[in-house]
Amino acid sequence: MTDEIVFYTNPMSRGRVIRWMLEEVGAPYRTEVLDYASSMKAPAYLAINPMGKVPAITHRGVTITEGAAICAYLADAFPEKGLAPPVSSPERGTYYRWLMFACGPVESAVTNKSLGFGVPADRKPMAGYGCLEDTLDALETAVTGKTYIAGDRFSAADVYVGSQIGWGMMFGSIEKRPAFEAYWAGISARPAAKRAAEIDDALIAAAQAAS
Repeated sequence: MTDEIVFYTNPMSRGRVIRWMLEEVGAPYRTEVLDYASSMKAPAYLAINPMGKVPAITHRGVTITEGAAICAYLADAFPEKGLAPPVSSPERGTYYRWLMFACGPVESAVTNKSLGFGVPADRKPMAGYGCLEDTLDALETAVTGKTYIAGDRFSAADVYVGSQIGWGMMFGSIEKRPAFEAYWAGISARPAAKRAAEIDDALIAAAQAAS
């Protein structure tokens, strides 16, 4: 067992969310950059994540995959950073609510839109997210007039939910509603968010220069 955090990622992936979270945590970590065409599907990495997808981390003998799970784990593994509301506080429930809403309904609705899938009106009750419009309306209520999504301080839920909103608006899968833009503008200006983006952008530039 080791305290070293090993971060498996690709700079053009959801791993950018975890890079931001790691920069917020501030603990040392080692990055393993994987390639979609080879190392991500190689036996060595499949032993870590059988899905052959990034991001993933290993820490203290444990492997964690799935972006929301990694964010929640890191917040709990480094409680001194204050990246999750206290367990006994009402904000903890709000934190869990929107963190899981983002990795469930939001992720599903946005992915289906990107793939050209739509839920027929008479089938909305069968879909966990109902439809994209319902999902975004609910998400809008969570961030309207808010600096942070789960109380009066920044948390891992802001990293994950905010990244979903920011990426979605960038790629057109989430419409640019004023509440989304205001929320994203605030949290994306954090020093850790900027550091993370600079690191991953540099990795992309280096890969392009080498090709």
